[in-house]
Amino acid sequence: MAKLHVGLLFGGRSVEHRVSIVSATAIFNALDRDKYEVSPILIDPEGRWHLAPSDYKGALERVSREDEVILRPDASGGHLQSLNPKSRTASENRPLDVIFPIAHGRGGEDGSVQGLLELASVPYVGSGVLSSALQMDKDFAKQVLKLSGLPVLPWVTIRSDELSERGARKWAEDIIEQLALPVFVKPANSGSSIGISKAEDVTSLTKSLEEASRFDDKVIVERAVEAREIEIAILGNASCKASVPGEIIPRHDFYDYQAKYQDESTELVIPAEIPPSVTEKLQELAIRAAKALEARGMTRVDFLIEADNQNVWINELNSLPGFTSGSMYPRLWAATGTSFSALLDRLIELALERHDQRIRLQTAAPPASL
Repeated sequence: MAKLHVGLLFGGRSVEHRVSIVSATAIFNALDRDKYEVSPILIDPEGRWHLAPSDYKGALERVSREDEVILRPDASGGHLQSLNPKSRTASENRPLDVIFPIAHGRGGEDGSVQGLLELASVPYVGSGVLSSALQMDKDFAKQVLKLSGLPVLPWVTIRSDELSERGARKWAEDIIEQLALPVFVKPANSGSSIGISKAEDVTSLTKSLEEASRFDDKVIVERAVEAREIEIAILGNASCKASVPGEIIPRHDFYDYQAKYQDESTELVIPAEIPPSVTEKLQELAIRAAKALEARGMTRVDFLIEADNQNVWINELNSLPGFTSGSMYPRLWAATGTSFSALLDRLIELALERHDQRIRLQTAAPPASL
């Protein structure tokens, strides 16, 4: 039986470029070489794609910049065309059976890459164009979740032109009237907690609005609550299942970028120490949230459980969670009974299943009356 040719797409132009390389390295090392032929594809900070040979054994950040490639946007199904005809990868010229995109952040998990892969008719791991865009945009995600009857914290959305017209100070004063303090300020489209800050007075809120607007042209402000941070991993397509819950216990005021990737004192408790009834409730809400945003393949649903009244809120969904050694998504599945290697196998299977279904829909004959 021929091995599946997997393209591991990582890097990208976002501020999460380095995190993407760490995630990709973990996946690259865990993919079963008895089943897969793996070709790393590095997206450099300028957006150019560089292909390594399928027998590449070096560090992923050192993929040669000489073998620049483009994905042919036609129905050929996974053909990469080299811009250097003398390169070794160009001579191999074997089409990709599936692409595993692990380029975190803007351009990688917001539907952009997913749209290109669909145009090229190549199967890919994870959610589609619309779902990826929705999960990336915290404002639109909240709107859909709220319309679906799911619990989300009160929030205010501010666009960059509105912020410029009225000024950050005026917005800060209005937000305090609407939401009270403290609040969290976030770029609407950003991952890894980049650009997020907590504001406890009008001065810090003004600065937080200005800081968050550096990372996106839309900013959301949420009411802050004293809460436990619980996460659940979702695996599947239209039919999906939920992992055991895990709890994040940061030593900082909240789980920011430093706490996620640089602070070893952050504690991850898996499974979370919560009653079985709460676990069942969170798993049910996580599946409902994933279905509301039409997540496919994988997503991670982040919850807040208020300390004083035990109210449960959906904080956000992450269509492309981290796969580093400390990342919650693979660790949650390991605690649920699915090894890292088996998880990757299943994600690839789900990608192929979804692609086959999409192809059947596209090639179905129209009704005779048309």
